[in-house]
Amino acid sequence: MKYIVFIVLFLINSISLLAQERRDLGAHEHGVSHLNIAFEGNRIVMELDSPGADIVGFEYHATSDEDRMAIEKAIEALSHPLNLFLLPEAADCSVVHAHASFVEDMHEEHDEHEEHEEHEEHEEHEEHEEHAEHEEHEEHEEHAEHEEHEEHEEHETAHTEFHAEYEMNCTNPSGLTRIDFAYFSLFPNARELEVQVVSGKGAQAFEIERDEPVLDLKDRI
Repeated sequence: MKYIVFIVLFLINSISLLAQERRDLGAHEHGVSHLNIAFEGNRIVMELDSPGADIVGFEYHATSDEDRMAIEKAIEALSHPLNLFLLPEAADCSVVHAHASFVEDMHEEHDEHEEHEEHEEHEEHEEHEEHAEHEEHEEHEEHAEHEEHEEHEEHETAHTEFHAEYEMNCTNPSGLTRIDFAYFSLFPNARELEVQVVSGKGAQAFEIERDEPVLDLKDRI
């Protein structure tokens, strides 16, 4: 289903603002998600990126059944765009394609783990010079501390996000006068959506916030 992404990128390729604001996975801002919307004839294409903390309330690597269940439920919710982004009935829109996924990036954790190992080796070398027996005792303690530190780092350095792609068809596109964002009701940790809109009238940027979850489309598409 990669053609959905291709369509979005093709339609918004000319938007320098979007290129500047797109962020790497580890650099996102909690509470702020990004939504790209392209209107083309009867078709609407959307691409959503949301930090894990916004959707499930955490960004660490899921290890418990409870965490994994939360992710599964979130993916299911994100797979129904017309429950997230409410379009006027007059537009008569239906979903052609919807796909949501959970993405993890553990690269930063790996880097910090390597730095921790280098630091540990340096300390072990100094301890060896002082006393071999003391070193063996300290290594045992450091190993236990390292395991605890590593587990803590996994929670601190893992970066996760949800990515979703949608395509919808509207038999009466002139009825697309607004979007109501039920997204905020479904995900209480989400505070803001940075929205990029592309249509026959060009590219536009909007900030949709929790306390005013509506995008007026009149005379804008």
